[in-house]
Amino acid sequence: MNVPVPKVMSWPLGGISPEGRFDYANDDESVREVIRNILLTRPGERIRRSRFGAGLLDFIHQPNNVTTRNLIANVVKKAIEQWETRVLVENVNVLADNESLSTVHIIIRYQMRYTRKVNQLTLSLDLNQL
Repeated sequence: MNVPVPKVMSWPLGGISPEGRFDYANDDESVREVIRNILLTRPGERIRRSRFGAGLLDFIHQPNNVTTRNLIANVVKKAIEQWETRVLVENVNVLADNESLSTVHIIIRYQMRYTRKVNQLTLSLDLNQL
Protein backbone atom coordinates (compact mmCIF):
# COMPACT_ATOMS: atom_id res chain seq x y z
CA MET A 1 0.00 0.00 0.00
CA ASN A 2 1.44 3.36 -1.03
CA VAL A 3 0.88 6.05 1.59
CA PRO A 4 0.93 9.62 0.24
CA VAL A 5 3.45 12.00 1.80
CA PRO A 6 1.55 14.72 3.67
CA LYS A 7 2.06 18.33 2.59
CA VAL A 8 2.75 20.72 5.44
CA MET A 9 2.95 24.48 5.15
CA SER A 10 6.27 25.59 6.57
CA TRP A 11 7.01 28.83 8.30
CA PRO A 12 8.57 31.17 7.37
CA LEU A 13 7.11 31.45 3.91
CA GLY A 14 9.56 31.02 1.07
CA GLY A 15 8.20 33.98 -0.90
CA ILE A 16 5.87 34.17 -3.87
CA SER A 17 5.87 31.52 -6.60
CA PRO A 18 5.94 32.46 -10.31
CA GLU A 19 2.17 31.74 -10.36
CA GLY A 20 1.62 34.41 -7.67
CA ARG A 21 0.92 31.95 -4.84
CA PHE A 22 2.69 31.57 -1.51
CA ASP A 23 5.81 29.48 -2.02
CA TYR A 24 6.08 26.89 0.75
CA ALA A 25 9.01 24.57 1.30
CA ASN A 26 8.49 20.89 0.53
CA ASP A 27 9.84 17.59 1.78
CA ASP A 28 13.21 17.74 3.56
CA GLU A 29 13.51 21.53 3.21
CA SER A 30 10.18 21.88 5.00
CA VAL A 31 11.27 19.47 7.75
CA ARG A 32 14.50 21.40 8.29
CA GLU A 33 12.60 24.70 8.58
CA VAL A 34 10.13 23.22 11.04
CA ILE A 35 12.92 21.70 13.16
CA ARG A 36 14.71 25.06 13.34
CA ASN A 37 11.43 26.72 14.30
CA ILE A 38 10.80 24.14 17.04
CA LEU A 39 14.30 24.48 18.48
CA LEU A 40 14.42 28.28 18.50
CA THR A 41 10.93 28.80 19.94
CA ARG A 42 10.61 29.02 23.72
CA PRO A 43 7.65 27.24 25.32
CA GLY A 44 5.09 29.92 26.16
CA GLU A 45 6.17 32.14 23.27
CA ARG A 46 3.37 31.17 20.86
CA ILE A 47 -0.22 32.14 21.43
CA ARG A 48 -2.59 29.15 21.67
CA ARG A 49 0.36 26.75 21.59
CA SER A 50 1.97 27.49 24.92
CA ARG A 51 3.88 24.19 25.09
CA PHE A 52 5.30 24.43 21.55
CA GLY A 53 9.06 24.66 21.19
CA ALA A 54 12.29 23.46 22.74
CA GLY A 55 13.68 26.67 24.17
CA LEU A 56 17.17 26.00 22.88
CA LEU A 57 18.17 29.62 23.49
CA ASP A 58 17.56 29.09 27.21
CA PHE A 59 20.95 27.35 27.26
CA ILE A 60 22.73 30.64 26.54
CA HIS A 61 25.19 31.48 29.37
CA GLN A 62 25.27 27.86 30.57
CA PRO A 63 28.69 26.20 30.88
CA ASN A 64 29.87 24.18 27.90
CA ASN A 65 30.31 20.90 29.73
CA VAL A 66 29.10 17.31 29.36
CA THR A 67 26.01 17.92 31.52
CA THR A 68 24.85 20.91 29.46
CA ARG A 69 25.49 19.10 26.18
CA ASN A 70 23.49 16.07 27.38
CA LEU A 71 20.62 18.33 28.48
CA ILE A 72 20.62 20.04 25.08
CA ALA A 73 20.57 16.66 23.29
CA ASN A 74 17.62 15.45 25.40
CA VAL A 75 15.61 18.66 24.93
CA VAL A 76 16.22 18.64 21.17
CA LYS A 77 15.26 14.97 20.75
CA LYS A 78 12.08 15.24 22.84
CA ALA A 79 10.91 18.44 21.15
CA ILE A 80 11.41 17.10 17.62
CA GLU A 81 9.69 13.82 18.48
CA GLN A 82 6.74 15.72 19.91
CA TRP A 83 6.29 18.43 17.28
CA GLU A 84 7.65 17.07 13.97
CA THR A 85 5.76 13.87 13.24
CA ARG A 86 7.12 13.48 9.71
CA VAL A 87 10.46 12.23 11.04
CA LEU A 88 11.88 9.54 13.29
CA VAL A 89 14.84 10.89 15.28
CA GLU A 90 17.68 8.39 15.15
CA ASN A 91 20.06 10.31 17.38
CA VAL A 92 21.13 13.75 18.55
CA ASN A 93 24.79 14.47 19.30
CA VAL A 94 25.97 17.70 20.87
CA LEU A 95 29.69 18.24 20.49
CA ALA A 96 32.02 20.92 21.81
CA ASP A 97 33.79 23.04 19.20
CA ASN A 98 37.57 22.53 19.16
CA GLU A 99 38.28 26.18 18.38
CA SER A 100 35.69 28.00 20.49
CA LEU A 101 35.18 27.18 24.16
CA SER A 102 31.58 28.41 24.15
CA THR A 103 30.30 26.86 20.90
CA VAL A 104 28.47 23.56 20.58
CA HIS A 105 27.44 21.75 17.41
CA ILE A 106 24.08 19.99 17.47
CA ILE A 107 23.94 17.11 14.99
CA ILE A 108 20.47 15.70 14.43
CA ARG A 109 20.18 12.48 12.43
CA TYR A 110 16.65 11.62 11.41
CA GLN A 111 14.71 9.43 9.02
CA MET A 112 11.82 10.71 6.93
CA ARG A 113 8.84 8.67 8.11
CA TYR A 114 7.23 8.25 4.68
CA THR A 115 10.23 7.85 2.37
CA ARG A 116 12.65 6.23 4.88
CA LYS A 117 15.40 8.56 3.63
CA VAL A 118 17.99 9.36 6.32
CA ASN A 119 19.03 13.00 6.68
CA GLN A 120 21.15 15.06 9.01
CA LEU A 121 20.82 18.63 10.23
CA THR A 122 23.66 20.42 12.02
CA LEU A 123 23.20 23.60 14.03
CA SER A 124 25.78 25.58 15.97
CA LEU A 125 25.01 27.44 19.17
CA ASP A 126 27.30 29.86 20.96
CA LEU A 127 26.53 29.49 24.66
CA ASN A 128 28.31 32.74 25.43
CA GLN A 129 26.12 35.16 23.50
CA LEU A 130 22.68 35.64 22.05
